[in-house]
Parts: sequence; structure tokens; C-alpha cells
Amino acid sequence: MKKSLSIIITLICFQISAQDNLVIYEVPGGYKYSAHNDDFTVLVREPDGVWKDLFEYEVEVDLDTKSKASMVHFDFDKKVELKVRKNNGIIYNVDIRPKSSGVNPTVKGNEITFMLDKSMNLSLEINGDKLHNLHIFANPIEKNRPDPNDPNVIYFGPGVHQPNDQPGDVYHIPSGKTVYVHGGAIIKAKFLVNKAEDVKIIGRGIVMQPERGVEIRYSKNVTVDGLIFINPKHYTIYGGETNGLTIKNIKSFSSQGWSDGIDLMSCSNVEIDKVFMRNSDDCIAIYAHRWGFYGDARNYEIKNSILWADIAHPTNIGIHGNAEQEGEIIENIHFYNIDILEHDEDDRNYQGCLAISGSDKNLIKNIKYEDIRIDNIQEGQLFNFRVFFNEKYSAAPGRNIEGVVLKNITYTGRLPNPSLIQGYSENEQIINVTIQNLKINDKVISKQDDTFFTIGEFTNDIKFKK
Repeated sequence: MKKSLSIIITLICFQISAQDNLVIYEVPGGYKYSAHNDDFTVLVREPDGVWKDLFEYEVEVDLDTKSKASMVHFDFDKKVELKVRKNNGIIYNVDIRPKSSGVNPTVKGNEITFMLDKSMNLSLEINGDKLHNLHIFANPIEKNRPDPNDPNVIYFGPGVHQPNDQPGDVYHIPSGKTVYVHGGAIIKAKFLVNKAEDVKIIGRGIVMQPERGVEIRYSKNVTVDGLIFINPKHYTIYGGETNGLTIKNIKSFSSQGWSDGIDLMSCSNVEIDKVFMRNSDDCIAIYAHRWGFYGDARNYEIKNSILWADIAHPTNIGIHGNAEQEGEIIENIHFYNIDILEHDEDDRNYQGCLAISGSDKNLIKNIKYEDIRIDNIQEGQLFNFRVFFNEKYSAAPGRNIEGVVLKNITYTGRLPNPSLIQGYSENEQIINVTIQNLKINDKVISKQDDTFFTIGEFTNDIKFKK
């Protein structure tokens, strides 16, 4: 009888949870003070419902300034209202980005309110301050949470988790396992998937200050979905020689040297969807050979995402490869429906919101950038496509870059440094580039114009279309 009653209560609780249109998560006790930022107070509710108080996490951003920004997260369905109070200073103006979100706030005194009717990732900025802003991650309600009692599920419930029997603060994930991290969980370690297949690492929890967030080596069919990564020492997701990789709805903050977002070496058949990456190195980098990883990199879809490079590139392709052999191929890379919120890099060698860096005998071909919206950047270029020899990181120049399409690229802001298309030699060229509907401050760029970009030597078949 007691067992039956327990089952009934469990089912009732599940039904209530399943019908809940707004889910917030408790913060583990030890982090209620150490991880909090008091710049904002954030409340959320269903329309005309009871306000719920969100926990404002502190996240460190920008390698140059080590600034303390804020972050909140929650899950919802249908519609919610948010109220944000600025706890210090006077509000003169409010920006909610990306502008493509269409969110228009109402401001009264030190309070900001607005409605959301779909999941999205946002940056709320007071008086133009991008370094002490509020990041808002409004997730869809989770569907089909895995069963904690399933032997193929590794379940991290509410609380703080840190391995005490595995050296190096690492959780090793074998084949066939689903790792679930509850939204009230904090993981103080990295996840390592090595020579494994059919692995999922999912949930709404936080991976806090690991060496790396998720490391995926020599593996097949791996999914990472929904987690928040706060200030890993190095990469958020580090992938090598892996086939079949899906990265969805993750959020990432980093502020240290070499703290790239998603770096993939000799990986193929990759989908990156609905990610928010704010990093102090490349947000997304696609390479061929590096370190112990060898092979081509093919078939990428990167879409519906927000990239924020406090330094270095929002996107970068191709600088690393196998110069000791005939070279490798990087091909079929498609970026679309992307918002780029920042690019701040003073070294001309590493500029370009959209960068193709052809080195190490790589042949790079069939690259497409479509529906890319770039906000005002501090310093850098919109695009930088070069076959070149980088003496610091490469052993040889690249081979050709062939077949690049820029379509519906828009930039709004003060003029950046002129973009560049430049080959290396008669035998190492950039061939067949199409620029269609490139808009800079609402002006369509339909021909070569030194104000906006330079077409250098060893280039062939550069076309403009309206």
C-alpha cells in the first residue's frame, strides 16, 4: 500500500511539473553568496502571476578588463514578463540585444520590464555598458528528462558535484551513456568523452570553472545540449577527430588566455545550433590537424546563434593543419542566422568577424555565410580571407581557398578596419568569392571600395551581387 501511494504521489508531482509553464532553479547553498552579483535584481512571472526571484550569477568577461557581469536563467513555455531593477546608478538608456530579438523594454525609474513569448538569449545593457551587463537565458521547458534510475543515465541532481575518486577533476563518460545535469546542479569538473560513441551530455545545469568544459576525443555521435559554462580555464568544448557532433543551446563565458569557446580539430558532420558564446578568444574555430588529431574537417552547420568575442575572432577557419604531408581539406561549412555582438582585436593578423586563415597546406572550400548581423565592434574587420603563412602557429602557407559566399551580411556601427581578401602566391590563391547584399550602415556595397575592404593579390573571380 505504501509503495502504491508513493507511486501516486510521484505521478502527481510529475504531472504538476509537466504542466508548469515557468521553471526556476534553486542555487546550491554554498554558492548563494560567492557566485552572486548584486548589480541587478531580476524577477519573472507568467502574465498576471506571482513574481519569482531569479538568482543573478556573477560571470567574468573580457580578458583585458576582467569585468564582472551578471547572468540569469530559467525555463518557460507560452509567455512571461520580466522585471529588472538596476541596483546602482541612474538609467539613461537601455539596449536589449541582439536587436533581431525584437524585444522592446519599458523603463520607469530604475526598473525595466518586458515580455517574452519564445525562448531566446539576450544581453541587457545599461547606458551602453557591455562589460557589466545582464545576460538573460530564457530556455524552453525541458521535454523528456531522462530517468535517474536508468542504468545508462548518469544523473547529477541539485547540489554541487566534484569528483573525489578521479584525478584531475574529470568525469569520464563511456559509450552509450546519457549525462543529465539538473538546472540546480553545479559541476566542478570537466566531462571527458574519449574513444566513445552514442553519448549525450544534457540538462540545464552549470559547469563552473573547469579546466575545460567538455572534451571529446576520437569519438562518434556525441551531443551536448543545454548546459551553461562559466569561466573554464581553457576551451568550453574541445573536439578532436570526432564524427557526428551536435552542440545545442549551450551558453559560455570565458575571460582567460586560450579560453576559446568551441574549438574543433579534424571533426566532421557537426551541427551547432542556438548557442550563446561570449569568449576571450575565438568563439568558434574549425581546424584540420592539431596536436594528436588528424584528418579532414567536413560538413558543418552553425546556425541560430549569438557570438561575442571580447577579443579574437567570433568565427575562424583553417589556421592549423598537417603541413608535414600533402595537407588536409576543410569544406562544406555553412554559417547562417548568426548575431555577432562584439569583436575587439588590435592585432591585424587575428582580425575578422568572419575569418578564413588558410595555412598549413589546408585546402579550404565551399564556405557560406548567410544572414549574419554584426553590431558595432570595437576594433577589427568584418571579414578576413587569406591564404598566408603564420610563422607563430603554422609550418607552411595554405593551399587555395575556393568557393566562398557572403550573402545578406549587415553591419551597423562606426566603420571597422577595411576587410581583406588576399592570396599568397600564383599557386596558393583565393578563387571564386561571391559577395551578395553586403550592407554597411544600410549602404549596399556592390563593388570594390577601399573604404570598406581590399582585394589583394593572387585572387581570382571575385563577384558582387545586389
